[in-house]
Amino acid sequence: MRLEKRVALVTGGSSGIGRGIALELAAEGAAVAVADVREEPKRGKYHERDPSTPTAEQIVQAGGRALHLPCDVSDEAQVRAAIEATVDRLGGLDILVNNAGILIPGTSQEISPADWRAVLGVDLHAVFYATRSAVPHLKKSRAGRIINIASVQSFGGGGGPAYAAAKGGALNLTRDSALELAPFGITVNAICPGYIETPIQDYLSEEQIEACRRRTPLPRFGLPRDVARAAVFLASDDAEWITGVALPVDGGWLAGF
Repeated sequence: MRLEKRVALVTGGSSGIGRGIALELAAEGAAVAVADVREEPKRGKYHERDPSTPTAEQIVQAGGRALHLPCDVSDEAQVRAAIEATVDRLGGLDILVNNAGILIPGTSQEISPADWRAVLGVDLHAVFYATRSAVPHLKKSRAGRIINIASVQSFGGGGGPAYAAAKGGALNLTRDSALELAPFGITVNAICPGYIETPIQDYLSEEQIEACRRRTPLPRFGLPRDVARAAVFLASDDAEWITGVALPVDGGWLAGF
């Protein structure tokens, strides 16, 4: 197993991409802390309609080590507490996956300032909060890793002004953190998913989903496991000399740009 004896914290790990990442990290031997405001997996209107077993519980049932930590990642104190609990209860921290994300649709004329702040709080500020609190612990690891889940919208507009701004910021924060932490042997990378079949797509209409399907060159949408396997690679020793990169996992979505 590629991640045996390592400890990971995955924000937003109860559902969607975060759930997929947590399950794959655990399958590779990592102990996993799942930090999320809810423990039960979300059920989508179009995708993932029937998950019922909480992520940490599923990992434990499979013989792994895991725990759920209630955490609103937009609250810096709660993020810091989740990281400290991970270290105390699982014995350290080697891998931080900043995955938690929300999308509130609307144009600049439709989205409220409160919703703007809410999206940036979860999708951007939380990445900084978790990175800041995790670094002292990652410096003690022989294989410190930070993996930020950005988006194809990190490279351009789409998803509304708050989402595009937050994901673009998360990508540049990845690069800056990579430069800061390289002297300590800590790698910092971003994964940029395209359309992934998760409940976050519920805001779309069936017509919009079909338009996304036509725009994706490969003949299917992405699954959480597609992103999760990329995360396993970036967390592993195979990626120890890769840092500051943005890895699209998008079925070719960006290839035509």
